[in-house]
Amino acid sequence: MIAGLEELLVAAANLETTFRRYGWKFCFIGGVAIQRWGDPRFTKDIDLTLLTGFGGEEKFVDAVLQELDPRRSDAREFALRSRVLLAQTRGGPETAEVDIALGALPFEQRTIERASPWKLRDDVTLTTCSAEDLVVHKTFAGRDLDWGDVERVLTRQHGKLDLKLIRSELKPLLELKGEPEALERLEGKIATVERRLRMKT
Repeated sequence: MIAGLEELLVAAANLETTFRRYGWKFCFIGGVAIQRWGDPRFTKDIDLTLLTGFGGEEKFVDAVLQELDPRRSDAREFALRSRVLLAQTRGGPETAEVDIALGALPFEQRTIERASPWKLRDDVTLTTCSAEDLVVHKTFAGRDLDWGDVERVLTRQHGKLDLKLIRSELKPLLELKGEPEALERLEGKIATVERRLRMKT
């Protein structure tokens, strides 16, 4: 395993235990989910979606800040305003950055409903988003690193992905963001992976 990655996944497992103790609905996305569905690569932070709904976010944010340290002095106010809580683990030789999206949108709820356990070893299990929802998240984010991750997931999960689901979830999100052309870029990635894998057979 990549140096430093095991410690990060153990930190994620500790978060899993904590969030389950509260009875919360959540799932890991981002770099943690990439370890499951794409190719393992170094990631320095833990991203997850916590289902809070609209109107009751304060109790979730306050509870998390009892368990984690804030990464900025106005972390609570920033989270309630931007719907992202920027925190970090406490204790241990090194801390890990934790970005928690306060989920409330229908897509975020469906992502958590489709999430499933990923057993790393007997004592470590993480609940991650599906491969399809990871592609949606990464395409929506749209950074160079994200597009690289999209291609890696498309390659590793070739023949297993529900592409219809990905397209149906992505289209309204990208229209809302004002970047519908990202769906065309995804189609190009799908076609590129198909051609490359076909040439290898």
